[in-house]
Amino acid sequence: MIENPRVGVIGLGYVGLPLAVAVARHFPTVGFDISVPRVNELKAGKDRTGEIESPVLRASSLRLSADAADLKGVDVYIVTVPTPVDLENRPDLGPVLSACRTVGQAMAKGAVVVFESTVYPGVTEDICGPELEKHSGLKAGVDFFLGYSPERINPGDKLHTVDRITKVVSGQTPEVAQLLGRIYGSVTTGGVFLAASIRVAEAAKVIENAQRDINIAFINEITMIFQKLGISVHDVLEASGTKWNFLNFKPGLVGGHCIGVDPFYLALCAQQNGHHPEIILSGRRINDGMGPWIAGRISERLERSARILVLGLTFKEDVPDLRNSKVVDVIAGLRARGHTVDVHDPFADAEEARHEYNETLLSSLDGCAGYDALVVAVPHAPYGALSNETIAQMVRDGGLIADIKGVWRGRDLPPGRRLWGL
Repeated sequence: MIENPRVGVIGLGYVGLPLAVAVARHFPTVGFDISVPRVNELKAGKDRTGEIESPVLRASSLRLSADAADLKGVDVYIVTVPTPVDLENRPDLGPVLSACRTVGQAMAKGAVVVFESTVYPGVTEDICGPELEKHSGLKAGVDFFLGYSPERINPGDKLHTVDRITKVVSGQTPEVAQLLGRIYGSVTTGGVFLAASIRVAEAAKVIENAQRDINIAFINEITMIFQKLGISVHDVLEASGTKWNFLNFKPGLVGGHCIGVDPFYLALCAQQNGHHPEIILSGRRINDGMGPWIAGRISERLERSARILVLGLTFKEDVPDLRNSKVVDVIAGLRARGHTVDVHDPFADAEEARHEYNETLLSSLDGCAGYDALVVAVPHAPYGALSNETIAQMVRDGGLIADIKGVWRGRDLPPGRRLWGL
């Protein structure tokens, strides 16, 4: 196989950019994205996702491009584009197929195309392979070869980075698997695991997030039960957590591009093969219903037409990622019940919030005062650090503090305010 392969990474988002920067330390690498503004900001040393610091990005040998012509001459193509679902929660392979067209038109005989995008078993070989053949005029398994290495990026996580985690790799032939093992093995100190086949690697990825989704759904359901009993689920979890093999999952809003999406890919695969996935879809229904349920619990503690300030809009703490945020379900539920809602988030991009959710973010908490309710929806560090004086100013005497994630749990909050949590 190729001694010093030239690598192309297609898609420079939360997954692709960290990978491209890491690979570029060992192999000549071009990073491609269809978004010209995204490529231009990266060339200027700015990564809005916060995954790569500016000095690291500026010092990288990674070649950045929005011109597909720059993908010609690449030996190994790594596709890291999103795999979302549509409004009906049906898997949308549009971005992957678009990437296949781009790569197919650029690649030459002998190329290897490896996918990192989360899919269900069979997509790489049965859907992507033929699409690449169609646009390249080459034959999969003869003129070019396929591989799959699932991404394991956790936005905002500075410990489990792409250069530290174990990478699962698989190839259409043993030689391809060895090549990918060598590339990824040079990138990460976490080692490489060679999967038995491409389908096994695809399956391994899609169940990782489905497993977390189901476990969180169980915690969310017992949260609803314990609310009826007047018991704090956090108190219960602290007690249960003293057992050595108790699984440490927390209740809350399950959003983002992975856990809230990937189970639908597994569900579709099951249905296509004649199996109704009861547990998978049940977990999804519970977690997707958590936002409206929380909105209902908050609203029943308020007078009609209350003024509410929601802190946090991103799907996760201390990251700017707004994809599939379930906070919007809480906001929509509150507004549907007649309340006025303002939203603040120090990490979210205001223009993206406006474009994705038609939400206008407060630019600052300065001047925020006298609300009937304060809802802490995302446990951003700046919110945890707010002083009691600031909190007292934001929510009026007799008002409600709804701490969804327990950011201020155990803290003596300003007197005269009512506290509600899960």
